[in-house]
Formats: sequence, C-alpha cells, structure tokens
Amino acid sequence: MENAKILIVEDEIIIAADISMMLNNLGYDVTGIIPRGEDALKSIEATRPDLVLMDVALKGKMNGIETALSIRETHQIPLIFLTANADDDTYNQAKAAQPYAFMSKPFRQADLSRTVELVLQKVAEERNQIPPVAPVEAFHKEESILADRIFVRYKDRMVKIMLNEILFAEADRSYCKFHTSDTEYLMSLPLGTFEEKLQSGDFMRIHRSHIINVTKIDAVLDNYNYVSIGKHTLPVSRGFQEALALRLKVI
Repeated sequence: MENAKILIVEDEIIIAADISMMLNNLGYDVTGIIPRGEDALKSIEATRPDLVLMDVALKGKMNGIETALSIRETHQIPLIFLTANADDDTYNQAKAAQPYAFMSKPFRQADLSRTVELVLQKVAEERNQIPPVAPVEAFHKEESILADRIFVRYKDRMVKIMLNEILFAEADRSYCKFHTSDTEYLMSLPLGTFEEKLQSGDFMRIHRSHIINVTKIDAVLDNYNYVSIGKHTLPVSRGFQEALALRLKVI
C-alpha cells in the first residue's frame, strides 16, 4: 500500500540512505533511519511504522536479530531482514524472529519494490481475515480470572478497563484502537488479536475493521447498514447484518 510508514534500521549510513531514497521513489514514507537496535525500539514507540527493514548485523548493545525479537514481542510489527551474510547459520538464527522476508544486500529498487509490496499485501490479508460468526446460542461468558476486565498501557501506566466500558474497537493500520465513553486507547496489536482476548459474548464483529459492544448500541440505521453508538456511526457489513439482527430484541 502506498504511503505505508517504513522504519529503516541499518548502521551503514550510505546503504541506509540508498534504501530510503528507493522507498521514497516508490511512494512510501520513511519514518526514520536508525543505526542501533535500542534506538529503533524508541523510534517505533514514537512513530508507529507499518513495516521495519532490519539489518541483521547491527552494532551496539543489540544485534538485528535481538532487536527483531523484541519488536515482535512488544509491538508485533511486520519485519523484513536485510543481510549481506546469507549463510545458513545466520538464516536459522534469524528465523526465530519470524520475519516476513529476507533480502540479501546489495539489491535493486525493483527487488525492494516487489518484496515490500508482497509483505504489505500479506499483512493486510492476515489482518482482514474475518472469523466465522458463531451462532447466537454459542455466545457465553467464560469463567476465568478477571474475565470482566483488561489492562492496557496508557501514558506509561497499566490501566484497568472494564469490558462493559468499551463501546467499540477499530483497526488502525498495524494497531487496534478501542473507545470508551471518554477515552481512546491505541494498542500495538491487530484487531483480530484483540478480538481473541475479549472474553465476553457482548462483543461481535460487524465489519472487517470494527468490533462493537452490542449492549452499547443506541440505534440501528438504514435497515442494519449502520449502528449508532454514542457519537459514532459505524458501518455493518452485509455478511454480519443477519447475525446482528439476531442479537437484538426488536419489537
């Protein structure tokens, strides 16, 4: 996708500048050129890129593989490894970070274009996969510890959010944003992953980009094409309209 935000983590400044120029020529936004892994983590927190190009052999406290593992654990951002050393040992070590692709340096702009385009397409397809709708009778509340709440990072704190306070959640590029009546929270995980963590039958997906708390619906509009929740009007995909109708008591 054009205008995707891409972070370059490369300690050879001339190589990094060439990659940045290629990406700009292809219509992508480069959020930064970072030479050290520890600084890459800070940049990701500040700029929220859609994709990271990571050199395997970084100098500094963390090499590229260690940095990639940390990114995967804390931010779950897709990553492409760049390496001038494509031997089997390096490849096997790098696989632990589960990159979406490897690119051997040096490479041409055409190679970079194809690889980045394919990775972004694959990521988009994964995040837009919609799980099957469970029948109404299958919705139930699982019995587990603290099943009625979640804790999210917000302004350097872990904040408790009761599930019944959540109005809806929406996909936001590589992230997930959910809304309460007075606050928006941005989390570094895809919408589908957030949906899996919800342990309440009060939530359902109505669109590939939206999950709603059905108890918070104020109105259903245009023959189930839209729902109104507070000040928000959200679209309902055709494939979910029947399931939504079954969840509501219509008189």
